[in-house]
Amino acid sequence: MLFSATILFSAFSGAFEPEQGKDNILTAAEKKAGWVLLFNGQNTDGWRGYNNKPFDSWQVINGQLYCKVKDVTQRADLITVDQYDNFELSIDWKVDKGANSGIIYRVEESSSPSHETGPEYQLIDDEGYAQKLEAWQKSGADYAMYPPSEIAAKPAGELNHTTILVNGAHVEHWLNGKKVVDYELWTPAWQKLKAEGKWKDAKAYGLAKKGHIALQDHGGGIWFKNVKLRKLH
Repeated sequence: MLFSATILFSAFSGAFEPEQGKDNILTAAEKKAGWVLLFNGQNTDGWRGYNNKPFDSWQVINGQLYCKVKDVTQRADLITVDQYDNFELSIDWKVDKGANSGIIYRVEESSSPSHETGPEYQLIDDEGYAQKLEAWQKSGADYAMYPPSEIAAKPAGELNHTTILVNGAHVEHWLNGKKVVDYELWTPAWQKLKAEGKWKDAKAYGLAKKGHIALQDHGGGIWFKNVKLRKLH
């Protein structure tokens, strides 16, 4: 099952990037392939704050979901109302200069932040971030676990295309048509990385087999559109 789903993913990777001027819609081919639209380009229907926290940091501007930097009193990660186990997620994003965010999957709601429950696909201004970045902090990384095999993100202000495959224990991170991370959850090697790194005290980290998808509010400056998902069975 894992092998066949990976083949399907490789065949579809990049195939459904939107045509110019046709954002936040599903084509007939996408609908036939089982894709659903998670962001309608108009509002945050289908999303809510992590732990139901109120927020005013997210707004929709010109068909893009934007996390504001200024004039914010209540911040929260946005999470999908629904939960997912095995899926492909396709999403376009860009960061403002110096900005930092992430896409977190199989998120469980708890007293801990969302990124301490689910793995995080890192989104960051690789070149313009104020602090020196380690390899595992670069765009496309499984944050604090697996660094990207190459730097594939475009400069701040330019649009990137990401696909995330999560199928059982198998995970792939794709960035602008390149597979930059490929790992297996819960293996001895994975357990060792967790035990010796940033998540050593986050007992729930990465263990859930189903959960929400979160868009991280890390101080704002991140834009999303064309957020689409296809369940894998």
